[in-house]
Amino acid sequence: MSLFKQLLLAICLFLVVAFSGSFMVSLESSRSQYVNQLRSHAQDAATALALSLTPNIDDPAMVELMVSSIFDSGYYASIKVVDLGSNAVLVERHAEPDPGGVPAWFVHLIGLEAAGGDAIVSRGWQQAARVEVISHPMFAIAKLWQSALGSLGWLLLCGAASAVLGALLLRRQLRPLDYMVEQSHAIARREFLSLPDLPRTPELRRVVQAMNQMVEKLKALFTEQAERSERLRAESYQDSLTGLSNRRYFEMQLNTRVSNLEEARAGYLLLLRVQGLAGLNARLGGQRTDQLLQAVGEQLRRTCASYPETKDLISRSRGGEFAVLAPGMVHEEAVQLAQALEATLQSLHETGASDVDPVACIGLAPFTPGDAPQALLKLADEALARAENQPAPGWVCLEQGAAAVAGDSHHAWHERLDQAFVNGQFELFFQPVVDCGTGQRVLHHKVISRLHDEQGEALPAGRFLPWLERFGWMPRLDLLVLEKVLAHLRTHDQVLALNLSAATLADPKALQRVYELLSQHAALGPRLTFEIGEEQLPEQSALEQLTRRLHAHGFGLALQRFGGRFSMIGNLAHLGLAYLKIDGSYIRNIDHEQHKRLFIEAIQRAAHSIDLPLIAERVETEGERLVLREMGVGGIQGQLVGEPAPWR
Repeated sequence: MSLFKQLLLAICLFLVVAFSGSFMVSLESSRSQYVNQLRSHAQDAATALALSLTPNIDDPAMVELMVSSIFDSGYYASIKVVDLGSNAVLVERHAEPDPGGVPAWFVHLIGLEAAGGDAIVSRGWQQAARVEVISHPMFAIAKLWQSALGSLGWLLLCGAASAVLGALLLRRQLRPLDYMVEQSHAIARREFLSLPDLPRTPELRRVVQAMNQMVEKLKALFTEQAERSERLRAESYQDSLTGLSNRRYFEMQLNTRVSNLEEARAGYLLLLRVQGLAGLNARLGGQRTDQLLQAVGEQLRRTCASYPETKDLISRSRGGEFAVLAPGMVHEEAVQLAQALEATLQSLHETGASDVDPVACIGLAPFTPGDAPQALLKLADEALARAENQPAPGWVCLEQGAAAVAGDSHHAWHERLDQAFVNGQFELFFQPVVDCGTGQRVLHHKVISRLHDEQGEALPAGRFLPWLERFGWMPRLDLLVLEKVLAHLRTHDQVLALNLSAATLADPKALQRVYELLSQHAALGPRLTFEIGEEQLPEQSALEQLTRRLHAHGFGLALQRFGGRFSMIGNLAHLGLAYLKIDGSYIRNIDHEQHKRLFIEAIQRAAHSIDLPLIAERVETEGERLVLREMGVGGIQGQLVGEPAPWR
């Protein structure tokens, strides 16, 4: 029983005990008083009747008339006139008064006995008769019954008023306890809540202050871990001069974005080189040259801002060399990017970074999923060399292989994907996510979509997702896949994870349709978790609203491809995420590269402080799994534990 109910019940019991005690004390006092009154009443009646009968004792009719008159005018059990000489009863009246609605149990409970009185009737100087009068206690009992009903009514009225007022008062006073319970549950959900308004009750105030202090301590500890991890990430993967990613991070992303057949998207690699850097350094000095490189990096950021896929993939590899990895980019967009960069770099001297225009060359090379990263770099270097050897340094784009196939045209893909929606050519594939310790227990299955081509083969998502994004059809695919997943969940008892695209999160109509589907299948909530890519996260307010709506329907939310923006984890701590999936670029060869291990250990410490499970993506070797298990990572996903496949 809750404390609220216990206190409320205690108040009611106190009122009952108080009423019972008060009633019993009042009853005893009233009973003594009523006994005296009954005795006095009987004696007065006997005396009055005896005096009235003295002159008429020898007239039987008058005696009977006077006895009847007295008996009918009061509450008497009996009146008798007894001849003293013969001890014979001259006149007697006897009756049982009406109880007047008083229940028998109350009469028995009161136990009020009848009281009597007597008087002598004289005949001259002789005693002729004796008058005996017994008063019936029913009148007194009826009065006591009415008094009891009045007291009970007052008790009920006071009890109801006390219950209502007590409930309101207790609810208000105990509200901090409810909030502390919510604080505890929030900590379990990896949220940090503090009670801003302290209660006035000193005992509760101390408890709430202690709870707030603990929450703030946990929050500070987590924030400290997050900041430490972010500093480590910046030291390991960020160029200190320009703020762009460094060569180590570029190579990690190149291996991930190009060689992965499953998630990689066709695109372009852009290399930019500032020529004559040594001469510029000699003429301008080291500080002015650094300012020049910073200006070039800033121009790269601004020019690539219109291509969201390249946002976190701009790097300074070394010296005056920069690289931009642009997955999902087609030839026309690559050419526009190169021309825009050439134009902005030509006008760089207007920013005040240099007294002369920097001479920069650009090389472009296409790639498709499965290409060898070193071969792509070699092709991009060749394009850069040709750009440098041109009469007027500029940009060169080399096309080869599948990237130049004419069949991948805008119109052809539009028709193909539209027919795929109509004909239902999208199929669900599933990739297991298993426990890192044993590698046997399945935590959940990741849902991946496939598109069947004309030959019946299933194309990986990286082939058609860029086109769906260009056509604005990602919400269309998400809703189709969600409907399939909800129907599929009814055929088994396993847990699934499904990705939501940024386009769906930004489309109110599509998001409302998602909520409607989830509300219709709320019973499946514990077995479906939605995943959002780190690079696709909406604004904080929209993300909080999304989390609340998903939790309201019983579904969970998690992040995938996490690691590039670790500083944002402080804003995610109170969302109650189901888990974090670490980007595969930080996992590959972690058993041989110490800097990756240090970074993952920092992430693990920060996540462990709020009990947030970690799952590693793209685990391909047993050595990687052993290292991850040693660091305490909860789950793994990748080729080591299973390729995406239809449901078995």
